[in-house]
Amino acid sequence: LLSAAVVLGALFLLWQVRSIIGWGVLALFLAAVLNPAVNWLERRRIKRSIGILLTYLGVVVGLLLVLGIFVPVVYSEIRDLIDFIVAVTQSPGGASEWLRTFLEQLGLGSLFNTLSERLAELPSQLGQLARSFLLSAGGLAVSAATFVSALVTILTLTFFLLLNPEGFMNVGLRLFAEPQRPRVRRLLSQSAGAVSGYITGNLAISFICGVLTFIVLLVLGMPYPAALALLVALLDLIPLVGATLGGALLVVVGFFVSPWTALILLVYVLVYQQFEGSILQPMVYSRAVQLNALVIFIAVLVGAALLGIPGALLAIPVAEIIRIVATDLIEHRSRLAEEETAQGA
Repeated sequence: LLSAAVVLGALFLLWQVRSIIGWGVLALFLAAVLNPAVNWLERRRIKRSIGILLTYLGVVVGLLLVLGIFVPVVYSEIRDLIDFIVAVTQSPGGASEWLRTFLEQLGLGSLFNTLSERLAELPSQLGQLARSFLLSAGGLAVSAATFVSALVTILTLTFFLLLNPEGFMNVGLRLFAEPQRPRVRRLLSQSAGAVSGYITGNLAISFICGVLTFIVLLVLGMPYPAALALLVALLDLIPLVGATLGGALLVVVGFFVSPWTALILLVYVLVYQQFEGSILQPMVYSRAVQLNALVIFIAVLVGAALLGIPGALLAIPVAEIIRIVATDLIEHRSRLAEEETAQGA
C-alpha cells in the first residue's frame, strides 16, 4: 500500500508539472537540432558557449529577416487574396461561372453556393475576430507573458544541454548497469541524429517546395504568389497530407483566375508530389528515418490525436526513436539466444 501511494503521489506530481516536462522535451528536441551547428563551430576552435550564443543569434537574425521582409508582404497579400476570392465568387461570368456550371453538372451546385456564402461572410468574421482580440487584450497579454516565459525556459534548458551534452549523457547512463552503458550511449546518439536529420530535412523540403511554388506562380502570373507559396510551404511541413492540402489550395485559387491556370497548377502539383516523394524525401531522409509508409501514417494519426498539429510534426522522429530502440532490443535478445545456444552445444 505504501509503494502504491508513493507511485500515485509521484504520478500526481508529474501531472502537476506536465507543462515543465513538455518544455524539457522541446528543449531536448531543440538541442538535438542545434547540436550539429554548435559542434561545427567548436571544430573551428570557437568556445562552445560562444558557439551556442552564435547559433542562437543566427536563428534570431534569420527569423527577424523573415518577419521583417516577408510578413508584411504576405499579410497584405493574404488580405487581398481573401478580397479577390470574395469578389470573383460574387461577380457574374468568368471562372466563377464556369466553376458553378461544372459543379452543377456533377450535382454539386450547392457546394459552390455554400462556398460563396462562406467567403462573403469571411471579411465580417475576420473583423469580429479582430475586435474580440482587441477586447481581450488582457488575456492576450497573459498569453504573451506565458509564451515568453516558456520560450526563455526552453532556450535556457537547451543552452545547458548544448553546453555539456556528454555530462548530461553520463549522468543518465549511471542509471544503467556498466555493461549496458555503451549500448545505451549508441542508442542516444542514433536517436539524436534521427531527430536532427528529420527536422532539418523537413524544413529544407518545405523551403524548396515554397521556392518552386513561388517561381511557378510568378511564371503563370498568379495574383499574390508570396502568400500562396508561404501557405503551401507551411502546409508541406505536415507529414503525408500537407503537400496534398497545399496542392488543393493552389488548384482552387487557380480556378478563380482561369480554368487553364487551374489545370496547369494541377499538373505542377502532381509532378512535384512525385518528385518530392520519389527523389527529394528519400535523398533527405535516407539517413534519418527508416520507417515504411504504414508506420508513418499510423504515427502521424496518433500524434495528431494526442497533440494536434505539433504531435503530427513530432510523430515521425518519435516513431523513429521507438524503432531504433525496438530494433536494438530485438537484436540484443537474438545475440543472447545465440550465445546460450552455442554454450549449450
